[in-house]
Amino acid sequence: MQTQAVPAREAAPPAVPPLRRAAAELVGTAALVAVVVGSGIQATRLSHDVGVQLLANVLATALGLWVLITLLAPVSGAHLNPVVTLADWWTARGGPTAYGARTVALYVIAQTAGAIAGSVLADAMFDRPLISWSTHDLSAGHLVLGEVVATTGLVLLVTGLVRSGRTQLAPVAVATYIGAACWFTSSSSFANPAATVGRSFSDTFTGIAPGSLPGFIAAQLTGAVLGLALATALFTPKKP
Repeated sequence: MQTQAVPAREAAPPAVPPLRRAAAELVGTAALVAVVVGSGIQATRLSHDVGVQLLANVLATALGLWVLITLLAPVSGAHLNPVVTLADWWTARGGPTAYGARTVALYVIAQTAGAIAGSVLADAMFDRPLISWSTHDLSAGHLVLGEVVATTGLVLLVTGLVRSGRTQLAPVAVATYIGAACWFTSSSSFANPAATVGRSFSDTFTGIAPGSLPGFIAAQLTGAVLGLALATALFTPKKP
């Protein structure tokens, strides 16, 4: 189940100090991954039906993502996802809301650290080993293709919202898309490099084996490029 969020640059004014913005990304990504991993653990404890487990996990993920974007957008933009940060950086370049590589790096580091912390926290809450490397091999080609599709759709959505001036719809739109993508993609829509790394730290329902990380992250970056290309082709930037 994925994990991703949206750039809301209008809601993250430059006056917010960079460290506070990075802290919001760290806390938000940690909370998101804790929701994903924790709800997966809970689902497998409450039901032996895989369909019910997935449904419970997806509902918790979508609702948690909606809340986190709504809460943190005024602080950091609530990216909670490196591909969203990269897409936002690319879309904003040369404009009044543009920022540099240092901010991108700060966000990505905070998101990745937060994702790992969230996974460890979820294991701790359910009295599991704090770090137990996942054994879920997700390296098959059709799963990697599913991850390209999931990330392409996410980046198309968030970039399209920004270019058309509708970022106020981000919380519901992103949460709804992620909920749907968990079901219609073969990869169950990770669509988030930081969360993908974090989920490798927990050998539970939503985990991914460390050996599968390179393929999934490459698929997510490919999806980000495709999503940006589609958004550029389909949406004319809204004039200030």
